[in-house]
Amino acid sequence: MFASPFNESILKRAQEKGLLKVVLHDLRDFTLDKHKNVDDAPFGGGVGMVMKVEPIVRAIEAIKEQRPHARTLLMTPGSRPFNQGKAEELAGGDDYILICGRYEGIDERLRQYIDEEISIGDFILSGGELAAMAVVDAVTRLRPGVLGDENSIVEESFSSGLLEYPQYTRPRDFRGHQAPEILVSGDPKKIKNWQREQALLRTAKLRPDLLKDTDLTERERQLLENADIA
Repeated sequence: MFASPFNESILKRAQEKGLLKVVLHDLRDFTLDKHKNVDDAPFGGGVGMVMKVEPIVRAIEAIKEQRPHARTLLMTPGSRPFNQGKAEELAGGDDYILICGRYEGIDERLRQYIDEEISIGDFILSGGELAAMAVVDAVTRLRPGVLGDENSIVEESFSSGLLEYPQYTRPRDFRGHQAPEILVSGDPKKIKNWQREQALLRTAKLRPDLLKDTDLTERERQLLENADIA
């Protein structure tokens, strides 16, 4: 599951530059029974299977023998949502162990051995692998030297607390749909003001919850009050 995503684009280049190292661990390698079982039926009954605590803890302990300061993160839908702020926080660290759940869940006792739980949204995936890939990608691109233009991080959605403003490129006219004239005006101040206003309008329409922590000028408040954002 990890081979293709980690060998494409930004993640591939980050590894080639030595800015990212990904090591995959198969939990079956840390089992003791001859069938290498990593799951079992839940106590108390119920549908599905539950991931066993022993192989996961053995994996964590084996990794920490080599990386004693690594923080252990559990991918699970039942925790606080992962966001850009958390990505920035994790980008300031070095070693992480990402635990990918499967089946109906993981033995509750595992939580005594992890540092933090991460959810990428209020929905259920077949396993935590896709969530782990999303976290790795979001965190890696924030590390110094990973992106060609460091300024691109600053202007992305959520970095300023707002959604990103609309982007346009050639042709200026596509089937009668024109790119905004102001973007080709050559006036940096007007362009910057337009981008700020468009980011505010887009955020108000799609993610109004983000505006509660945004400092607005009186002009910007009037802009949002008068805007048709239905």
